[in-house]
This record gives sequence, C-alpha cells and structure tokens, in this order.
Amino acid sequence: MEEQANTAGIEFRAVSKRYGSDPRAPLAVDAIGFHVPRGTLTTILGPSGCGKTTTLRMIAGLEQPTSGRVFIAGRDVTRLQASERDVSMVFQSYALFPHMDVLANVGYGLAVSGTGRDETKRRAQAALESVGLVGLDHRLTSELSGGQQQRVALARALVLEPSVLLFDEPLSNLDARLRRSMREEIRGLQRRLGLTVAYVTHDQAEAMAVSDQIIVMDQGRIAQVGTPRELYERPRSAFVAAFMGEATLFDGVASTDGTVRLGPLVLRADAGAPAGPVRVAVRPEAWQVRGPGEAPLPAVVAKAAYLGSVHEYTFDTAIGAVFVSIGRDAEVREPGDAASLGLGDHGWAVVAA
Repeated sequence: MEEQANTAGIEFRAVSKRYGSDPRAPLAVDAIGFHVPRGTLTTILGPSGCGKTTTLRMIAGLEQPTSGRVFIAGRDVTRLQASERDVSMVFQSYALFPHMDVLANVGYGLAVSGTGRDETKRRAQAALESVGLVGLDHRLTSELSGGQQQRVALARALVLEPSVLLFDEPLSNLDARLRRSMREEIRGLQRRLGLTVAYVTHDQAEAMAVSDQIIVMDQGRIAQVGTPRELYERPRSAFVAAFMGEATLFDGVASTDGTVRLGPLVLRADAGAPAGPVRVAVRPEAWQVRGPGEAPLPAVVAKAAYLGSVHEYTFDTAIGAVFVSIGRDAEVREPGDAASLGLGDHGWAVVAA
C-alpha cells in the first residue's frame, strides 16, 4: 500500500460528467479511466468539445463528476472542494490582478491562507526565481510581456507547493516562437521539481514536446493512451492517426500470415491478425521515393512544393493520391515526372476505421 501511495498522482475510475439535470442529455465525459504517475507530465489532448477541459476541471474540483471516483496522491477527492485538494491551476487567461505588483500576485494565495508576511515574501521570491523573473517583484503585471505574465501565473501556482499542477491551454495566447520557448521551460521545471502535472491542449506538437504520457480524447471518451512515440507510430484508430500529426488512410487487405497488401505493396504486420479489409494510416515521411520501376508502386508527380527544410509532393498512384514529405537534399521532382514509391517498416500502421 505504501509503494502505491508513493507512485500515486492522479487517478480517474469510470468518471462521467453530464451537465444539467436531464438524464437524457449527452455526457460531456463518458466513463473514462486513467492514471497519471507521480512526478510525470500527462497531456490531455483532443479537438474542441472532446471533454478535455471538463476532465481537467474535475481534477481541480471546479466540476463534480456525475459518477465515478477521482483520486489524488492515493486519496479519494471526488466530493472535496477545490480548496481541499492540494491542487494549483494555471488558466488560459492567467487571471492576474492588474492593480497588484508581481510579488503580490505570486504571494496572494499564501496571504489569504494566513501565511505570515515574511514567509509569504520569501516563498514568492523563490517561486519567481524558479521561473526566471528575478528583479521584477514590484512591476505591475500590466507592464509585463505575454511570456512574463505566463511565468507570473506559473509562479503563483508553484508557490503553493501543490501535489498536482494543472495547465489549461497555457500557451494559446503566445506567439509561435514564445510558445516553443515556454513549453521547454515548463517541461524543464516539471522535471527539475518532480511535479505531477496534467496539461490540456489541442496542439499536437505541444503535447508531444512536453509529455511523458498523452491521453487522446474524442467525444467524451478516451481514444488512446500512450507515450508520444507510441501514439505517433502505433495509432489504434483512424482518428488518433489523423489527429497525432498528418496521415493518409488507404484501403488494404490483411492476411493471416501477417502481411497487408496495399495495391502492389506488401507490408509486414502482426501475424495472427484477422484477415480481410483493413485501413492503413501512412505518414508523409514514411514513403520512399525512387525512380520509375525501382519501387513497387508506380507514381506520377501531381503537385510539388519547396518548404525550405523539406519538399512536399502529391503523387497520383493506383491506390489514390499519396502525400509525401522528403528532406531538402532529395532529388527535386516536378509535376508530370514519373517515379515509384515504396514503404519500409516504420511510419505506417493498421488502424480501426
């Protein structure tokens, strides 16, 4: 029991949430279960309306489950209020007090909980140091950049030393370059302090960059849970394949000997899988582009684009349009050029429709 408590972070057991009192209303979250190990960062990822923010709010205690149980650090918190859960949350809007300086914003939670003035100041300054904001104690938050405001919100959450730290789309208000920088800082801080973090975003690249584990949600249910690599390389459904980066779906035929035929291509899949029609998700970078007759699938360039680091091509083939992304050093091809395509062992997966 003690070992389980030491590794416990967040756990959902068959948790559902329905808004309103009408039992016929659809469930925003439908009987989901997952585990976030202590000291790790799990991202809850999905399109708008999939239930990810509702899930985060149930961890925080801002929403109550309709059914099921929520555990934090091994303790059942299902019916506890947010103030009783030892959880801090960084909101999308940051929700900073514009009339207070940075130090007062960071120490606000400690001050209202009765912590002494000297202790509040010491811990607030330590939190500011941890996020790289030394020397800005007495600046008003309205005088800070977007990235600095985001760090103030993060310091305000950290100063409470919570068991669990929650992020709700924390980088959506920042420009692309700053988002990349801040996600690296959040990940570095999480690792350095050993924080247990649940992080909500709709951005696949952001999720893959910061996460130990990703929970992909679709229409209130969990579509798949795994590491970024597992979800990208071994998606179990067409939805996950398409949502976790770009993928094109093709119709194939599986045999019991572990092969899948995709037009003239023969791919090696898991032996013993049911024979019959299947769907194959192929990443753009998985295709091998060769000269005419050098690979199994004849192709003609329909579209070509140069994006600096890569060339992108669309090929007309017998199995349909094939989208390919290939390195800048590859042979340049123009619309109308003949070629042939092949696939290796990686970058494609047999998925459920």
